[in-house]
Amino acid sequence: MKIAILGYGKMGKAIESIASQRGHDIVLKVNIDNLHDLTAQNLKAADVAIEFSGPESAVHNLKLCFDAGVPVVCGSTGWLMHLPEVEAYRQQHKAGFLHASNFSVGVNILFEVNKLLARLMCHHAEYEVTITETHHTAKLDSPSGTAITLAEQINQAQPRHKGWYNITDDVQVDHADRGIPILSKRIDPAPGTHAIEYKSAIDDILLVHTAHSRTGFALGAVLAAEFMHGKKGSHTMADVLKAKLTV
Repeated sequence: MKIAILGYGKMGKAIESIASQRGHDIVLKVNIDNLHDLTAQNLKAADVAIEFSGPESAVHNLKLCFDAGVPVVCGSTGWLMHLPEVEAYRQQHKAGFLHASNFSVGVNILFEVNKLLARLMCHHAEYEVTITETHHTAKLDSPSGTAITLAEQINQAQPRHKGWYNITDDVQVDHADRGIPILSKRIDPAPGTHAIEYKSAIDDILLVHTAHSRTGFALGAVLAAEFMHGKKGSHTMADVLKAKLTV
């Protein structure tokens, strides 16, 4: 398979390494130094594009992939306020698209377990839920996209919670009428930890995922690209996991 990498930073290089190990060819690599190479014509040389550029350029890059007729896997965060616009453009071009807040297979398994636990806890109001995410100090967005996904999954299963809110200090958390608290910590070195804690006067329930390197995220992005090869429509990492289970 031929892959274009849009956003050739640390994650892009990790993706290149994993993709090469799995026998794929990288036919286009774009970063801030060669933006002139990012054209629909050059994209057409790829079977799939993997987009990890960042929120300031993601929407433009996605539309360019749709123009080129190339399925695209997107891991950029911070642009989802434009998702309706992007989805409308995708539908217009009948293109293939997969976006995830986190491509780690382990994290996506955590997503599924989180949804199940949230449903089980729906009628147990004696438990208060808190999400904690810990990353390195170079991570600018707060809370992480993964933490937001976890909170939104719980919101869907538990109507008593009203959205979520972010805190950056480990203080006494106020659950009253403010939704799910997401505590964001920035500590070096910390590739990424996400924890969902249900706490009551009797006991605690804790779900934790800790990443040890970027390898898991890169592998998940490549697995998603393999899944998207030749596909149209909008897809998720849940679709990738289901496909892996049925192989």
